[in-house]
Amino acid sequence: MLDANALGESTSPYLKQHADNPVHWQQWGPQALQSARDRDVPILLSIGYSACHWCHVMAHESFEDEATASLMNEHFVCIKVDREERPDLDAVYMNATVAMTGQGGWPMTCFLTPDTEPFYCGTYFPPAPRQGMPSFQQLLTAIADTWSTRRQEVFDASADIVTELRKHSAGVPAGGRPIDADALAASVSAICADEDTLYGGFGRAPKFPPGALLEGLLRHYERTGDTEVLGVVRRTASAMARGGIYDQLGGGFARYSVDAEWIVPHFEKMLYDNALLLRFYAHAARVDDDALARRVASDTAEFMLRELRTANGCFASALDADTEGIEGLTYAWTPEQLTETLGFEDGVWAAGLFAVNSAGTFEAGMSVLQLPAEPEDYDRFARVRSTLFAARATRPQPGRDDKVVTAWNGLAITALVEAGTGLGQPRWVDAAVECGEQLFAGHVESGRVRRASLGSAVGEATGVLEDYAALAVAAAALFQATGDTVWTERMTSIVDAAIDHFADPDDVGAWFDTADDAETLVTRPRDPIDGATPSGASTMAEALLTAAALVDHTSSARYGELAAASLARSASILERAPRSGGHWLAVAEASVRGPIQVAVSTAPGGDLLSVVRALAPGGSVVVAGVTDSSVLLTDRPPVDGLETAYVCRGFVCDRPVTSAEELPSALRS
Repeated sequence: MLDANALGESTSPYLKQHADNPVHWQQWGPQALQSARDRDVPILLSIGYSACHWCHVMAHESFEDEATASLMNEHFVCIKVDREERPDLDAVYMNATVAMTGQGGWPMTCFLTPDTEPFYCGTYFPPAPRQGMPSFQQLLTAIADTWSTRRQEVFDASADIVTELRKHSAGVPAGGRPIDADALAASVSAICADEDTLYGGFGRAPKFPPGALLEGLLRHYERTGDTEVLGVVRRTASAMARGGIYDQLGGGFARYSVDAEWIVPHFEKMLYDNALLLRFYAHAARVDDDALARRVASDTAEFMLRELRTANGCFASALDADTEGIEGLTYAWTPEQLTETLGFEDGVWAAGLFAVNSAGTFEAGMSVLQLPAEPEDYDRFARVRSTLFAARATRPQPGRDDKVVTAWNGLAITALVEAGTGLGQPRWVDAAVECGEQLFAGHVESGRVRRASLGSAVGEATGVLEDYAALAVAAAALFQATGDTVWTERMTSIVDAAIDHFADPDDVGAWFDTADDAETLVTRPRDPIDGATPSGASTMAEALLTAAALVDHTSSARYGELAAASLARSASILERAPRSGGHWLAVAEASVRGPIQVAVSTAPGGDLLSVVRALAPGGSVVVAGVTDSSVLLTDRPPVDGLETAYVCRGFVCDRPVTSAEELPSALRS
């Protein structure tokens, strides 16, 4: 019997948060699973993450309570899982939770047979009966009684839900309309029809920032020139940037807005959201030199470097939703606090600028800062922001989950590279290079990828498809920024490993989310739907599409064919649920356009490369160097000794361009 809490040695900050609970929490693994079989008791599986507000609430109410812990320890083997460290387990049991209850979320609470088959699932349970929910202790007692006296009912329920899970894991069938310009136009039209034209964004509250979806729509505008689509993009981008979901003082976005107007955020800040939004806003800034988008991109990049960068140059997973157990403690203000910090005149001015009033927009008369309109006096705005930010830094700060997740760091690298090269910020690119070096040094061993690390300790969890794919995309971005062929070598090794271990051998273009030699779960998960982050399958399609432009012709044909087969799988998603295929849309737009490949043959004193990077549409592949220094630069010398750009689409190239004035038409044609 495992009679002690075993979370103290975990590499997950979330698990470490529960190391002092009286619950005898175990990490998921053979020992804990065998204990359930030996004791002949169910598994109580609790899944959450460190920045989750309601995870903290349930922990304080139940897991820290001696009486509740005693029930848990007596009747169950209790296993705690960090969803960010084990997305495979999270996916399997979240599907079970949704199948049983119609909804999901965290904390997730699942009861499993000793063979890990789920038979009862839910999310948060209160310490006392509330709004039709039983108390957590009542639930524990009922489950224990059912296991003891009506076990066949448990096995019947688990068999039914496992059957449903296996149906779900069949993946998206082949077929559907081809991914072409007409199909993409239909998908974009359906997406835009869901726009909240009053407040921006899509659908109703709560509203999540749709970074990948906006990137896809922006690429559609660049390809088609459809100004109505650009209007949708601009309205949503502006509404988010002016709302409370965006940190008006420090930059960076919170996880979501609890209201339709983007005013009150759920305060956690996730690396993946900010990476996706940095990529989008930096792209939006380049489309028509949008000043708001440029400022948001710059501030978001600086937020990531200042508040999420770890000691080894990678990026932490998240900042907590709570500060000292209170939501918004770090971020919210009253009018009186503004005048105390800034003085009367500036305080009143700031209250008007940031929409802070005595009624408050949050709790207890506090307000989350917004920016409904641009300031008329930018010098005053900069001074006020700086003073308020310095004052806020003296407040208690939210905790940080220092776990380094491969996939999310891959997203961060790609965003920093594209933002840095496109907006002329080499420091961001340098940070991306350092992060890439650290990931390949610490998270990749013998060509295989680990999921996460904490400090110098790499976790046991193996990488899933999104880790391989995002890391490959990041390596491709780093090659384009630096010209160092070590990045194409690393990209190729990761892409090949992903093909070997995640591709469905019986179904070309289909992908599993776990490797063929990973731990066997009740089902082998695969979900091509884009969620809070791009799916592993859509990111793999991006990796293949990009890699095909950077390798020799033999590998290029192989990667290109597999990218096309993968994109064909997205047809039903883009047709039936296009808002759930934002990253698929972005990759498909790049594919339908060529993708555009630009090789800049450099010459002394030229500035053509910086112009190309500023003007190239999203999804373009841009490389630079001397003749024959890469596949795209083979037999492409400078013309008349001038820096020369060769613009190609697929297998067709335009005539060489030697002046910045010619580039816009060459890239649009």
